[in-house]
Amino acid sequence: MAEIKKANGLIDWLDQRIAIRTLTKVLMTEYWVPKNINFLWAMGVVLLVLFTMLFVSGLFLLMYYKPDTNLAFNSVNYTIMTEVAYGWLWRNIHAVSASMVFLIIYIHMFVGIYYGSYKKGREIIWISGMLLFVLFSAEAFSGYMLPWGQMSYWAAVVITNLFGGIPFIGPDVVEWIRGDYSVADATLTRFFMLHVCLLPVLILSVIALHFYTLRVPHVNNEEGEHLDFELEAKKYMEGQKKESKVIPFWPAFLSKDIFVVFIFLTLFFFLVCYNYGFALDPINFDPADNLKTPAHIYPEWYFLWSYEILRGFFFSADFGLAMFGLANVIFFLLPFLDRSHVVDPAHKRPAFFIWFVLLLVDMIVLTIFGKLPPEGANVWVGFGASVIFIGLFIMLPLITRCEKGGVK
Repeated sequence: MAEIKKANGLIDWLDQRIAIRTLTKVLMTEYWVPKNINFLWAMGVVLLVLFTMLFVSGLFLLMYYKPDTNLAFNSVNYTIMTEVAYGWLWRNIHAVSASMVFLIIYIHMFVGIYYGSYKKGREIIWISGMLLFVLFSAEAFSGYMLPWGQMSYWAAVVITNLFGGIPFIGPDVVEWIRGDYSVADATLTRFFMLHVCLLPVLILSVIALHFYTLRVPHVNNEEGEHLDFELEAKKYMEGQKKESKVIPFWPAFLSKDIFVVFIFLTLFFFLVCYNYGFALDPINFDPADNLKTPAHIYPEWYFLWSYEILRGFFFSADFGLAMFGLANVIFFLLPFLDRSHVVDPAHKRPAFFIWFVLLLVDMIVLTIFGKLPPEGANVWVGFGASVIFIGLFIMLPLITRCEKGGVK
């Protein structure tokens, strides 16, 4: 045990007991970030702020929400929205945060793809990030059920039915997930537990893992340049700050992130107070009715691209389900499908740049048509876009293998 001396202030007292100065160096003042990055690298911190918003607003909503099929709808739409002081504000914050978090996740994800931030030692960073995407998706779906409106109920029916496609054990899995033969009170209670207990704990754990995975390979940069972080850090600490290609996470980098966060929060609270309607489905303001199926069932906008793949292969429900599963797993495999050793931004990789643009456009098309009724030309556009999506990932190894630096 180290000798405990008379402390010279609170920081020194803490440092002798929990090495707070060492922890600060490891996590902040001596954690190095490249200089040549732009505001898009702040999306990770923005996501952390949004998760905090979701967590805090969720706690306030939890005080009045009733996880009971007979009480849930009124507890949200009447008690919270009209009887609780500023309940409307906390609900709007929660709803807008849930929608915005996926917008920022998609930006963060495509920035990583564009700059090749999943390559050369950063594979675990990418995989942990995609695991976060899956967990946030599960959190969003479980939360979408809780108001127990029409779209909540019928979305739960459709999504839980998907598990019925699992060979041999499908029907048993569906019954196990629902806790009943149909979507009912037991289903709501189970998803409430997932939403407020299990999934937040898992998300916090994977966020910690995601940040930890950045320690060794470090953050990528705009040019994909390989940096000797130890050498560049030594320059910085010796006073050669202009010559060094890195800066400390705190205060140099995080202060810029905080500036981006405040700009984002300005837009965020404008949406919360004046344009929150995009995050609340009008159909969900009708109480759940298992005898009245909506004319057109669809998920929230951030799930529409994968939902369109599910129904895009209209000629076979089982094949559509298989492609839906593949579409949600395929991004995990991106570091291994990209066979090039080149870590450059997409605009310096002509063939990959075309692939990237096609993927982005295709996902936008899938999202747009995912909300439209599956009839007439919509069916064939959805089918074509679904085939293109799967085809792009099949072609990626062939495209990148031919690049300079690709695997021979």
